[in-house]
Amino acid sequence: MAENGAAIRRRRQCNRCGRRFTTYERVEKRRLKVIKKDGSRVPYDRNKLKAGLEKACWKRPISDEQIEAVVSAIEEDIERNFDNEVESRYIGELAMQYLRQLDQVAYVRFASVYRQFEDAKDFVEEVQPMLSESGSNSLLASQPKPTSSQVPQNQ
Repeated sequence: MAENGAAIRRRRQCNRCGRRFTTYERVEKRRLKVIKKDGSRVPYDRNKLKAGLEKACWKRPISDEQIEAVVSAIEEDIERNFDNEVESRYIGELAMQYLRQLDQVAYVRFASVYRQFEDAKDFVEEVQPMLSESGSNSLLASQPKPTSSQVPQNQ
């Protein structure tokens, strides 16, 4: 059993090359639609959500099992609270909540894409509440500002 009983995990081996791999068997559920920002409706795709989380967690100390657990938790929440349609905004905000608990760098990476950050100010505004919570809000203010001699000149 895997994903709190929602799937069956099987270890398999290729008869030709002998390579081992894992498969997951899930009960096929009703087809949930995601309402995008532009109002269009697309079928929910677990792999799309997982790919976005994997990109945010790239080179971070987060295992595939942790990412899989986040995807499963998001799906459970959606299934519990929605019948046929869910807004993409709801899924994105839920993913950010889980990532914030899991890894702050992955959270900021995901938020930068999801909220379409345009400059460094957007990053600072997103990170500031986390710094305040950890008592490190003076971190940004205490950083020395480079002098003109320390700033690389375009050549």
